[in-house]
Amino acid sequence: MLLKNKTAIITGCNRGIGKAILETFANNGADIFACVRKEAEAFPEAIRILAQRTGVSITPVYFDFLEREQVDAGIKTIISSKKRIDILVNNAGVASGSLFQMTPLHELKNVFEINYFSQILFMQGISRYMSRFKAGSIVNIASISGLIGESGTMSYGSSKAALIFATKVIATELGKFNMRVNAIAPSITRTDMYDQMDEKARNKLIECSALKRPCEPVEVANVALFLASELSSFITGQVLRVDGGITI
Repeated sequence: MLLKNKTAIITGCNRGIGKAILETFANNGADIFACVRKEAEAFPEAIRILAQRTGVSITPVYFDFLEREQVDAGIKTIISSKKRIDILVNNAGVASGSLFQMTPLHELKNVFEINYFSQILFMQGISRYMSRFKAGSIVNIASISGLIGESGTMSYGSSKAALIFATKVIATELGKFNMRVNAIAPSITRTDMYDQMDEKARNKLIECSALKRPCEPVEVANVALFLASELSSFITGQVLRVDGGITI
């Protein structure tokens, strides 16, 4: 129960890595604001069952990262609860894959709006509130694509590289509030994005790893748990690669 009596915000938690983080944090005692883009048919029932099984509170918050007014409204909804916020996990994001010369500028802007600008906006609003309590942990879910240059990943990789850089800067600025800010850079993970990837590119990354297999969502969730908990109390401004030992 590493997060007992803690309250966490998790974005993009209706499937994939976000869902695994939601379940892992609930299993470890955290009350959670579960942020998703819209109310999917099965989501309210799924979090009700999870909350009942684990004995925690899970509150859904609906907003679209493409709509800044909705992001502001989501921040206000969370803050109006007057709960102490201990943890923020920025997991929401969108995938994009195309060659540099074939990438329309509007697509690049769309990817950055969701994966970077709106993440920064959300962090600004929530961190101002968290800083009142002189403690807290922010975990940004980045990507190995933000650290290595692979063909076809210009939009997505650039947005995640920007998030990684922001993580390091924000860590230096929030340290005075005893707040820690770190990022996780997963490699190929068994999510919807895994199925959408070009099979040849996907297999290349797997073959370039020491473990020769894709990552499982729970393996990212366990690292998020470590960074959110007091086990990592002297770690900030870092990027933890969860990539199975990629050598490129």
